[in-house]
Formats: sequence, C-alpha cells, structure tokens
Amino acid sequence: QVRLVESGGGLVQPGGSLTLSCSVFGSTDSIVAMGWHRQAPGKERDLVAGFTSDGSTNYADSVKGRFTISRNNAKNTLFLQMNRLKPEDTAVYFCKAERKVVVNVEGAYVMREVWGQGTLVTVSS
Repeated sequence: QVRLVESGGGLVQPGGSLTLSCSVFGSTDSIVAMGWHRQAPGKERDLVAGFTSDGSTNYADSVKGRFTISRNNAKNTLFLQMNRLKPEDTAVYFCKAERKVVVNVEGAYVMREVWGQGTLVTVSS
C-alpha cells in the first residue's frame, strides 16, 4: 500500500511564494508516476504538474514558468515550488501517485491511483 501526505499549504499574498511537500509512505517501488493536482471551489480537479513514467515533467499552461515540480527520491518526497502566486491559484492541492500493481504470476498488472488528503492554498491580500 501507498499513502501520501501533503503539507505546506497556507495563506500567501499575490506575488508570493509557497512550497508544497508530499511525503510518500509504503511500497514506493510500485509507483510509476506522480504529480500535483488542484481543485478550486466549484471546479474540477486538474493537473498542475507531474512526473511521467519516463521521468519527464509536464505543467499546466497556467503555471508554466511559475511553478516547479521536483522530488527527493532518497526521502520519498515530492515538492511543488510555487512562485509569483495569483489569486486564481487558490485551491486545494492534491498529490497523486500512479501505481503499477501486478495481479498474477504472468506479470499482468493494473494501474491504481492514490491520492493524498489535500492541502489548501489561499492567495489573497
């Protein structure tokens, strides 16, 4: 099993910075991709930034050049550095992991998503 715990959210003024952390507990060997998503009130949950299975990164257009995703594999932690924050960045930010779960001896597998509980980021003066 894998468990994700986010931290680092809070209130920040427009133009400010914040760093989110996602600590990963459990069977990390099964994780093939990780990322950050966010959900604003009344809106759908959308991808903010992520690492794909080949290690490359992708970002939502709205955060390119302002947000940076990184990870510390030794400490099983995923980060999201957020700079030049805007009021429209206000949302609950979720960490997500995609796991490859082998289901039989032939190696057949299924993909499973694991989500953290979320951390609230509020950008306001």
